[in-house]
Amino acid sequence: MREPSTSDRAGARWPVYLELGRPFTLVAPALGMLSGAASAIGAHPRETWHWALVGYPLIGALMAAVLNAGNNALNQIYDLEIDRVNKPKRPLPSGRLCVHEAWVFTWITYAVSLVLAWLVMPGGRHECFWLVLAAVVATFVYSAPPLRTKARGIWANLTIAIPRGTLLKVAGWSAVKTVFGLEPWYIGLIFGLFLLGASTTKDFADMEGDRRGGCRTLPIRYGVTKAAWMISPSFVVPFLMIPVGAWTHVLTGNFWLLNILGIVMTVYGIYVCYLMLRRPEDLAVEANHVSWAHMYRMMFVAQIGFAVAYLL
Repeated sequence: MREPSTSDRAGARWPVYLELGRPFTLVAPALGMLSGAASAIGAHPRETWHWALVGYPLIGALMAAVLNAGNNALNQIYDLEIDRVNKPKRPLPSGRLCVHEAWVFTWITYAVSLVLAWLVMPGGRHECFWLVLAAVVATFVYSAPPLRTKARGIWANLTIAIPRGTLLKVAGWSAVKTVFGLEPWYIGLIFGLFLLGASTTKDFADMEGDRRGGCRTLPIRYGVTKAAWMISPSFVVPFLMIPVGAWTHVLTGNFWLLNILGIVMTVYGIYVCYLMLRRPEDLAVEANHVSWAHMYRMMFVAQIGFAVAYLL
C-alpha cells in the first residue's frame, strides 16, 4: 500500500482549516457587506442600474468572509491556552493543527482579503481598502500583545464593535457610493452600538477559561448580573435610532419600512433583555445561552431589514 502523498495529506487537512475559520461566523460579515451596499444603492440619490452594483458588493462580501476567517484563526492562536479549557475540541487545542499552520492560514486569508478590498473600487475610489485595513489593525489590537484589548474589559467590546459593526457597514456602502457623508456612518453607528454590548453574550459561558487566561471580560470584572444589565441598552437603544434617523431624514430609505424595522428590532431587543435579566445566573452555566443565538439572529434581521428598506 502506497504512502499518502503530500497532496493527499494536504487534501485531508482542508476540513480542519475550514473548521479553524469557523464557517458559521462568516455569514454575518458577508451579509453585512451586502446589506451596506444595498443601503447605498437605495439611498438618495438612488443608483441607476450598472454591473458594478452587483460586482463590487459580491467581491466585498467574499472579502468580508475571508477576513473574518483569518481573524478567527488569529484569535485562536492567541487564545490557545484559554481554548484548552473553554473549547478543547477546536483544531489547535486538540492538536489537529499546529500554531505554525494556523499562522500560515491567517496570513494567507488576511492577504487575500486586502487584495479583494483593493478591487472594490467604484469610481476608482479605494475607500473600501482603507476601511478594511483599519479593521485588520483592530483585529490585531484585539487579539495580540502588547495591547490585546480582549483582556481589558470594555476595550474588548470596542475593538469588536468598531470593525465588525461600524466599519463593516461603511465598507459595504463604499462598494457603491463614497463614504464621505453622514448616512453611512449613522447606519454603521447603529450596528456598532449593538455589538458594543451584544458581543459580551459569548463571554458569559467562557468565564473559566478567560479568567485563567487573564482576560478581564465584563462578566469577570463586574459579575454576571451587573454585566447583563450593563449590556442590555445595546439591545434596544441602537434600534431606536432607526426611526429617529428616518424622521430627521438622515436615513433616506423607505420611511415607513425604516420605522417598522426600528419598532420590530426594539421589541426583539427588549425580549432578549428579558431572557438575559430574568435569570442572569444562567448566562454563566449554559454552554451557549439563548441570548447568544438571538444576538446573531438580531444581526441577520437588522441587516436584511436595512437592505429591504432601502431597495423597495
